[in-house]
Amino acid sequence: MVAELIKNQTNLYDTDYNLWVLETVKQLENRNFNSVDWENLIEEVLDLSKRDKRKLESLLIKLIEHLLILQYWQSEKERNKGHWEREILNFQQQIIRELEDSPSLNNYLNNKFFDCYQKGCKLASKHSQLPLNIFPEKPLISLEQILDENWLFS
Repeated sequence: MVAELIKNQTNLYDTDYNLWVLETVKQLENRNFNSVDWENLIEEVLDLSKRDKRKLESLLIKLIEHLLILQYWQSEKERNKGHWEREILNFQQQIIRELEDSPSLNNYLNNKFFDCYQKGCKLASKHSQLPLNIFPEKPLISLEQILDENWLFS
Protein backbone atom coordinates (compact mmCIF):
# COMPACT_ATOMS: atom_id res chain seq x y z
CA MET A 1 0.00 0.00 0.00
CA VAL A 2 2.81 2.45 0.89
CA ALA A 3 4.57 1.67 -2.40
CA GLU A 4 1.37 2.44 -4.33
CA LEU A 5 0.93 5.76 -2.45
CA ILE A 6 4.48 6.75 -3.33
CA LYS A 7 3.91 5.74 -6.97
CA ASN A 8 0.72 7.79 -7.13
CA GLN A 9 2.49 10.81 -5.62
CA THR A 10 5.31 10.51 -8.12
CA ASN A 11 2.80 10.28 -10.97
CA LEU A 12 1.03 13.35 -9.62
CA TYR A 13 4.36 15.19 -9.55
CA ASP A 14 4.80 14.42 -13.25
CA THR A 15 1.22 15.10 -14.32
CA ASP A 16 -0.01 18.00 -12.15
CA TYR A 17 2.77 19.80 -10.31
CA ASN A 18 0.50 22.33 -8.60
CA LEU A 19 -1.76 19.60 -7.24
CA TRP A 20 1.32 17.68 -6.11
CA VAL A 21 2.47 20.77 -4.15
CA LEU A 22 -0.95 21.22 -2.54
CA GLU A 23 -1.20 17.54 -1.62
CA THR A 24 2.33 17.51 -0.24
CA VAL A 25 1.63 20.55 1.93
CA LYS A 26 -1.56 18.93 3.19
CA GLN A 27 0.31 15.73 4.04
CA LEU A 28 3.00 17.67 5.89
CA GLU A 29 0.44 19.76 7.80
CA ASN A 30 -1.40 16.59 8.82
CA ARG A 31 1.91 14.96 9.78
CA ASN A 32 1.11 12.18 7.33
CA PHE A 33 4.78 11.59 6.64
CA ASN A 34 4.38 8.08 5.21
CA SER A 35 2.42 9.50 2.26
CA VAL A 36 4.90 12.22 1.36
CA ASP A 37 6.75 11.92 -1.94
CA TRP A 38 10.11 12.48 -0.26
CA GLU A 39 12.28 12.02 -3.33
CA ASN A 40 10.62 14.82 -5.29
CA LEU A 41 10.18 17.01 -2.21
CA ILE A 42 13.90 16.87 -1.45
CA GLU A 43 14.68 17.65 -5.08
CA GLU A 44 12.35 20.66 -4.99
CA VAL A 45 13.81 22.02 -1.76
CA LEU A 46 17.35 21.76 -3.15
CA ASP A 47 16.18 23.46 -6.32
CA LEU A 48 15.02 26.46 -4.27
CA SER A 49 18.64 27.17 -3.39
CA LYS A 50 19.74 26.79 -7.01
CA ARG A 51 17.04 29.25 -8.12
CA ASP A 52 18.13 31.81 -5.55
CA LYS A 53 21.74 31.47 -6.68
CA ARG A 54 20.84 31.84 -10.35
CA LYS A 55 18.67 34.85 -9.57
CA LEU A 56 21.48 36.56 -7.65
CA GLU A 57 23.98 35.87 -10.43
CA SER A 58 21.59 37.23 -13.04
CA LEU A 59 20.93 40.39 -11.04
CA LEU A 60 24.66 40.95 -10.46
CA ILE A 61 25.46 40.47 -14.15
CA LYS A 62 22.80 43.03 -15.12
CA LEU A 63 24.05 45.42 -12.43
CA ILE A 64 27.61 45.15 -13.73
CA GLU A 65 26.42 45.58 -17.32
CA HIS A 66 24.67 48.84 -16.45
CA LEU A 67 27.57 50.13 -14.37
CA LEU A 68 29.90 49.52 -17.30
CA ILE A 69 27.72 51.14 -19.93
CA LEU A 70 27.19 54.12 -17.63
CA GLN A 71 30.94 54.50 -17.28
CA TYR A 72 32.11 53.70 -20.81
CA TRP A 73 29.34 54.43 -23.32
CA GLN A 74 29.98 58.14 -23.52
CA SER A 75 28.04 58.82 -26.74
CA GLU A 76 24.78 57.69 -25.07
CA LYS A 77 25.49 58.80 -21.52
CA GLU A 78 23.68 62.13 -21.58
CA ARG A 79 20.53 60.65 -23.09
CA ASN A 80 20.40 57.43 -21.02
CA LYS A 81 22.11 58.31 -17.74
CA GLY A 82 18.89 58.56 -15.73
CA HIS A 83 17.58 55.26 -17.04
CA TRP A 84 20.86 53.45 -16.37
CA GLU A 85 21.14 54.88 -12.86
CA ARG A 86 17.57 53.78 -12.12
CA GLU A 87 18.38 50.28 -13.35
CA ILE A 88 21.56 50.20 -11.26
CA LEU A 89 19.66 51.20 -8.13
CA ASN A 90 16.93 48.67 -8.89
CA PHE A 91 19.43 45.81 -9.30
CA GLN A 92 21.31 46.85 -6.15
CA GLN A 93 18.09 46.88 -4.12
CA GLN A 94 17.00 43.49 -5.44
CA ILE A 95 20.37 41.91 -4.64
CA ILE A 96 20.45 43.46 -1.18
CA ARG A 97 16.92 42.21 -0.48
CA GLU A 98 17.85 38.69 -1.58
CA LEU A 99 20.98 38.74 0.61
CA GLU A 100 18.98 39.99 3.60
CA ASP A 101 16.67 37.00 3.19
CA SER A 102 19.58 34.57 2.74
CA PRO A 103 22.82 36.04 4.16
CA SER A 104 24.64 32.74 3.57
CA LEU A 105 24.49 33.47 -0.17
CA ASN A 106 26.87 36.41 0.33
CA ASN A 107 29.88 34.07 0.17
CA TYR A 108 28.46 32.40 -2.91
CA LEU A 109 28.06 35.75 -4.67
CA ASN A 110 31.60 36.79 -3.67
CA ASN A 111 32.92 33.57 -5.21
CA LYS A 112 30.98 34.20 -8.44
CA PHE A 113 31.86 37.90 -8.65
CA PHE A 114 34.65 37.62 -11.26
CA ASP A 115 32.60 35.28 -13.45
CA CYS A 116 29.61 37.64 -13.23
CA TYR A 117 31.90 40.56 -14.06
CA GLN A 118 33.11 38.86 -17.24
CA LYS A 119 29.54 38.09 -18.30
CA GLY A 120 28.52 41.67 -17.51
CA CYS A 121 31.34 42.91 -19.73
CA LYS A 122 30.12 40.78 -22.62
CA LEU A 123 26.57 42.06 -22.23
CA ALA A 124 27.77 45.67 -21.96
CA SER A 125 29.83 45.20 -25.12
CA LYS A 126 26.86 43.77 -27.03
CA HIS A 127 24.50 46.44 -25.66
CA SER A 128 26.76 49.35 -26.49
CA GLN A 129 28.56 47.89 -29.52
CA LEU A 130 31.80 48.96 -27.81
CA PRO A 131 34.73 46.55 -28.18
CA LEU A 132 35.01 44.10 -25.30
CA ASN A 133 38.60 45.12 -24.60
CA ILE A 134 37.49 48.66 -23.67
CA PHE A 135 36.36 47.29 -20.31
CA PRO A 136 38.95 46.47 -17.63
CA GLU A 137 39.92 42.82 -17.56
CA LYS A 138 39.26 42.70 -13.80
CA PRO A 139 36.74 44.64 -11.74
CA LEU A 140 38.14 47.94 -10.49
CA ILE A 141 35.90 47.92 -7.42
CA SER A 142 34.73 45.32 -4.94
CA LEU A 143 31.37 43.60 -4.73
CA GLU A 144 30.76 45.52 -1.51
CA GLN A 145 31.18 48.84 -3.35
CA ILE A 146 28.96 47.72 -6.22
CA LEU A 147 26.18 46.89 -3.77
CA ASP A 148 26.54 50.16 -1.83
CA GLU A 149 23.62 52.30 -2.99
CA ASN A 150 25.46 55.45 -1.92
CA TRP A 151 28.77 54.67 -3.65
CA LEU A 152 27.78 55.61 -7.19
CA PHE A 153 25.55 58.52 -6.31
CA SER A 154 27.80 60.26 -3.80
